Amino acid sequence: MSIRFTMQARRGMVSLAVAAGLALGVVGCGGGDDDDKKPKASASASKDSGSQPSAQEGTDEALAELKGEDGLMLKISSATRDAGGFVTVSGELKNDSSESVRVSVRTAGDETEIIRHGSSLGGATLIDSKSKKRYYVLRDTDGRPLTTTNMPRIKAGASIPVFMQFPSPPSDTAEVTFQLPTFSSATIQISG
Repeated sequence: MSIRFTMQARRGMVSLAVAAGLALGVVGCGGGDDDDKKPKASASASKDSGSQPSAQEGTDEALAELKGEDGLMLKISSATRDAGGFVTVSGELKNDSSESVRVSVRTAGDETEIIRHGSSLGGATLIDSKSKKRYYVLRDTDGRPLTTTNMPRIKAGASIPVFMQFPSPPSDTAEVTFQLPTFSSATIQISG
């Protein structure tokens, strides 16, 4: 094994460990969630949705569509909470204009640590109005955002898949507001 490969593997493991530690810290600071509430929250969510399939169950329905500048459209197809304490928001970024467009550098936000790593969707946030908290895109130990980065110029009518990973709001929070600089904001539902 080369030293370069070993260092990259070691750096990746450290990044994963730090991200997991940050997630546990955020969950620990969530404030008083009882384990007894978790089954009730998921049971009430299934009662509310009835027999209608959710966006994560394979339908083509989007959770939200956000209009951006220069004809860009962000279609959010899922916001999934996993057992590790993360929420992954996935979708696609489409160019609805008649010319090729580059994603604005403003979508990376204004934090120096994130901007240093190039174009990204690092400026995205989830707002939990119930708990009055804002959740920022997670970062690895080198400050790189855990989101789609180095996005190419998008040709007219084309789209690219995108994702963003956030710390998870409390388990009883199912609705959050998604914001991304240069795009409109929208309320989305978290599944899982």
